[in-house]
Amino acid sequence: MNLADLCALTLLFSLLMYVWLDGADLGVGMLFFWFDDEEQKQRMVHSILPVWDANETWLVLVAGGLLALFPAAYSSLFSALYLPVFIMLLCLFLRALALEYRAQAAGELRHWLDKLLPLSSALAAFCQGWCAGKVMEGQSLFGFSLYALLSGFGLMAIYLMLGCCWIRWRIGESVEERANTLAWFFWVVALVLFLALILLNPDPWQQTWHGWGKAICLFIAALWLMLLIALYRLGPKWQIAITLALIAAVMAGIAWGIYPWLIPQQIDLHNSAADQVTQIFVLTGVAIVMPITLIYHTWAFWVFHGKVK
Repeated sequence: MNLADLCALTLLFSLLMYVWLDGADLGVGMLFFWFDDEEQKQRMVHSILPVWDANETWLVLVAGGLLALFPAAYSSLFSALYLPVFIMLLCLFLRALALEYRAQAAGELRHWLDKLLPLSSALAAFCQGWCAGKVMEGQSLFGFSLYALLSGFGLMAIYLMLGCCWIRWRIGESVEERANTLAWFFWVVALVLFLALILLNPDPWQQTWHGWGKAICLFIAALWLMLLIALYRLGPKWQIAITLALIAAVMAGIAWGIYPWLIPQQIDLHNSAADQVTQIFVLTGVAIVMPITLIYHTWAFWVFHGKVK
């Protein structure tokens, strides 16, 4: 492993942390479509209010790190995907607006904020999946793509399933029945879309299947089955843990399948990496910032652990 590989792993870890943490928040936001009771909505919002803003730190680390460590990839990606990235950032801002002002709003304004929260969360999640799909295709980053479309809906489904597990854990009995039913539905949708994406673009997974990557593929299959069992028999903590493990395994499988490309068949991570001095400088800063961020997240989750009253 050289410095460029370490830089790529650092960005991959930051991206994984963002998907883990903000994925649950976006899932909870989208679930507003399926819950009408005001008390349930209030508890759902209060379950993510203390932690949502820190989750954006990982997105900043991904964007800033990509600019500093792989400027050629940054230029290509943001030149081609500027529109979905702009929409995603706008939606994240609107999601924050709806979350923070909902408690102070009343009447008609709260009604509109309750519509803005799920819509902005859904569109932000879709744009993230769309961008991931365009990158994974390894073709033109411009224009319409069925693969990117399904990728956007697939990420929405996995976020929604994660959100269902989250509110079961943090809220409990008042949302138990509906959240569990929805989690089953989104498990089916996510699995169907996952298989469809593999059929549409099998090349990365064929590469992953060779050598040690075969263990990742088998582990992913086992996690899908384990999650089904967890939804049927186990509690929400197990469901969240298995869902997070599934997300991490899928991202590891994708990374294995496209290595050594940052953008398949277009940009090689070794050839596009910044000079060695820049890599060392950025990695030194990350070695300081990342542990502090992880400590803050751990502390925040500890302080606000337990059921939302």
